[in-house]
Amino acid sequence: MKKLVLFMGLLAGLGAQSTPLDQERILGILPYGQRDTGKLGELWTLWQGHYFLWLFLAVVLGVSLGFLMHYLVIGPKEFKHSGQKVPFFSLFNRIIHWIAGISFILLVPTGLIMIFGDFFGGGAFVRACRILHSVGCVVFMVAVLPMLFMWLKDMFFRLADIKWLVIMGGYLSKEKKPVPAYKFNAGQKMWFWIATLGGLVMIASGGVLYFNTADLSAIANFLGLYQISLLRLSALVHNFFGLVLVGFFIVHIYMSLFAIRGSLQSMVDGHKEEEEVQILHSLYYQERMRA
Repeated sequence: MKKLVLFMGLLAGLGAQSTPLDQERILGILPYGQRDTGKLGELWTLWQGHYFLWLFLAVVLGVSLGFLMHYLVIGPKEFKHSGQKVPFFSLFNRIIHWIAGISFILLVPTGLIMIFGDFFGGGAFVRACRILHSVGCVVFMVAVLPMLFMWLKDMFFRLADIKWLVIMGGYLSKEKKPVPAYKFNAGQKMWFWIATLGGLVMIASGGVLYFNTADLSAIANFLGLYQISLLRLSALVHNFFGLVLVGFFIVHIYMSLFAIRGSLQSMVDGHKEEEEVQILHSLYYQERMRA
């Protein structure tokens, strides 16, 4: 009952949303007292005042509820933990992955709190989340380029990835049949490109929002924009990519913690169960057997 009341309160808070200018102040775009609209004011008003809040809510609730149904109806895949283990991730892989993971744990919740800043009452709490969001960005900057280059050669799409997508990686079935995937499947590859290249876009757009000073005027002039328009454009780009990143982050959390029982252990000790590799990374397993 309490959860229902909280949810209804969230919807009511969204319905009573304050002006997009107030949202700009929450996100650090527009100082208090300033009423300049700029060239992108109308577009910003439309998306920030009407679409983004509901889109983020739809992504968080829709993806989460979809996976809840998957867990209840199909359940997690389980593999033998008594067989031989297959080396899968090096120590360097794991360190970079956990640095990136910590950054997303900071970035995603604080980003959502900033988006729903009105519901949380704005003020000191939302400003503190904005600071934590910036800290998460710095942590992510440490990991993003090493992560991009260390896995780059394994992340290009291949014909087998189309077959994987057609059968959704076998996750819509309770049967344990070998699925066409190399070391990383099509879903992991999509998450990789979104997290790395998309993450770099998020760093750039977030940097413009964070360093909201007169120094941005040169960049704005180069692009033929007012400074306030550059800030709004950066916020729009940041939110669009944020929608995708939040959705895929929830997918990643579900797959690593719930969809495959014990999957997270491979990012602790660097090994996967042999049966798991045989089934979920069958083409990679065949390559190892031939080597």
